[in-house]
Amino acid sequence: MRLTPTLIPALALLAASPAVAQQQPNAAPVDAPNRRFTGEDLFGLSIAADPQISPDGRTIVYVRRSADIMTDRMQSSLWLIDVASGRQSPFATQGSSPRWSPDGTRVAYVAGDGNGSQLFVRWLATSASARVTGFPGDPQALAWSPDGTRLAYIATVAGEPTTLGKAPARPEGAKWAEPLTVIDRINYRNDGGGYVKPGRDHLFVVAAEGGAARQLTFGAFDDGGPLSWTPDGREIVFAAIRGPDAERQILNSDVMAVDVNTAALRTLTTRDGPDGQPRVSPDGTRIAWLGFDDKRRSYENTQLYVGDRNAGAPRSLTAPLDRAIEEASWAADGRSLYASYDDRGQRRIARIGLDGRVQPLIDNVEGGGIDRPYTGGDFSVSKGGTIAYTGGDASAPADVWVWSGGKPRRLTQLNDVLTSAKTLASVRKIAVTAPDGRAIDAWLATPAGRAPGARVPLILEIHGGPNSAYGPSFASDVQLYAAAGYAVLWTNPRGSTSYGAEFANLIDKNYPSADYDDLIAAVDAAIADGTADPDNLFVTGGSGGGVLTAWIVGKTDRFKAAATQKPVINWTSEALTMDAMLFTSRYWFSKLPWEDPMSYWNRSPLSLVGNVKTPTLVVVGSEDYRTPVSESEQYYAALQIRGVPTALVKVPGASHGGFTSRPSQSAAKAAAIIAWFDRYRTRGMARP
Repeated sequence: MRLTPTLIPALALLAASPAVAQQQPNAAPVDAPNRRFTGEDLFGLSIAADPQISPDGRTIVYVRRSADIMTDRMQSSLWLIDVASGRQSPFATQGSSPRWSPDGTRVAYVAGDGNGSQLFVRWLATSASARVTGFPGDPQALAWSPDGTRLAYIATVAGEPTTLGKAPARPEGAKWAEPLTVIDRINYRNDGGGYVKPGRDHLFVVAAEGGAARQLTFGAFDDGGPLSWTPDGREIVFAAIRGPDAERQILNSDVMAVDVNTAALRTLTTRDGPDGQPRVSPDGTRIAWLGFDDKRRSYENTQLYVGDRNAGAPRSLTAPLDRAIEEASWAADGRSLYASYDDRGQRRIARIGLDGRVQPLIDNVEGGGIDRPYTGGDFSVSKGGTIAYTGGDASAPADVWVWSGGKPRRLTQLNDVLTSAKTLASVRKIAVTAPDGRAIDAWLATPAGRAPGARVPLILEIHGGPNSAYGPSFASDVQLYAAAGYAVLWTNPRGSTSYGAEFANLIDKNYPSADYDDLIAAVDAAIADGTADPDNLFVTGGSGGGVLTAWIVGKTDRFKAAATQKPVINWTSEALTMDAMLFTSRYWFSKLPWEDPMSYWNRSPLSLVGNVKTPTLVVVGSEDYRTPVSESEQYYAALQIRGVPTALVKVPGASHGGFTSRPSQSAAKAAAIIAWFDRYRTRGMARP
């Protein structure tokens, strides 16, 4: 379940999402068992992220995320790429958030020091590094001052816990229970972070050569990046939710400016709605930022705004585009901005003029995770307009690409050795028409060993959100399912992003609803295509996809088995137990749970559990605070009470967002779903 409506509109491009590259030309025979993609192969995958190009456009430093089989975790290292030759060299064995100094002679980055994360700077000429911070706080949102002498960043300032009363004095050496925990914050726990510790995120500045850091912002508020300096180095702009009612605001952030010398704060935007990701223009006369007017709908296109130096006289450059902007960066001449956005399931990059004119540049941006085919990707731009970005297709996780006019060029081949030895499933786009005539995008992966014309079991994989999007991207879950002999179908039903605000809001205050019909139409299309065996249909999905999985088995018996992953089962209990407790009742319903309980009940999959006959597996992370474990446990209990075949799988230590962050658990989770589906496969449909 996505916490916030997608920020940042995207530019509508006319090019269709490419149907993706399939089996490698040097792949081995498809009937060789050791050539199939396996759970062990997750430890051999690497993914490129956060490529930062130097000001002169000659060098890229990027984050390479690879699995460590001994620790069962994804580890991040930093690598350099010479843009002209494509030659790579190691930069740091661990690290993240690399950022070039304005003169291109140094790179600041975050790395562990044994006790936490600190800020480091490396001089390229000598390869020498120096730690420039030395206190707890885990720096983030790094930003160099224009003259290269200082670094600004965000870090957590520890606070004192709330207490009520006073416990008796503990005798020396006594072993007593832990003291009481008193919770009085509205948002008292975060998915992935757990229960919130006392403290707030604030802005700091430190000399680039190290020394004492100076705190610039204070108070019972959390300040956020990215950070952007004014060209004269006097102010830093950022985003925050501040004010007397700050904790009761969810999306109502403002762009703010802090004076670096005096720490005086100025609020630059004040509308009802999120304003964030501010960027000061190269000449300091304008500020660009992302945001939208909050209309209390489930989805709004995040737009790209430009105002004067104080964010005055703001105007949207992207209102006519009907897409959500994800990220924006000024061109060096200040006459345009580069922006990324999702369009029809594919992330793209375009140049946007101050007159709102859009020039499409790149259409194969990829990134994000590995397990499922979500849209995503990162980019940066040199002074000369060369773009470094993460890109690719369904054949492998994201690599580093570069564009400087003309055709993009791939600079890394992080997974070629592994993928060339595997017979991966082919992926193609199929046409789907919903019952009301709307066109629905869908992609179909087929097992590498499938005989021409043969029908195979089908898994419908449903994305979360529900306001998010799948696309023609690499997904380990898809490859594992296909290696087990299943075709895999994924779609962008109504409510998905990247198709415009009207399409996304077809489920506003009405989810689940006709998105069910879109999903069933996609399954019918895969059957009509000649790929799917109509007697061997299976369904799964996570988060919002888990909601729809449970909804589907409550509406139809067509599927042989189902696996609902981290679902919402009861909207009332979810609204009162999720980590951002104000969100659901404000944006997905018109009234509070106790004001209109039947609206919550009628849209809850639990209301349909009396109809369920489909054997249904329930899967959830044990530390999920977005769709809490109690949601999955309710559904498991209801299915058991009814006598429907079921099992409950918990992923130890996993949050909602980190559900498959550890490779062994990602592989094991997919294996459990495959085993469950295999149990109910029709006889005669043998696995390869």
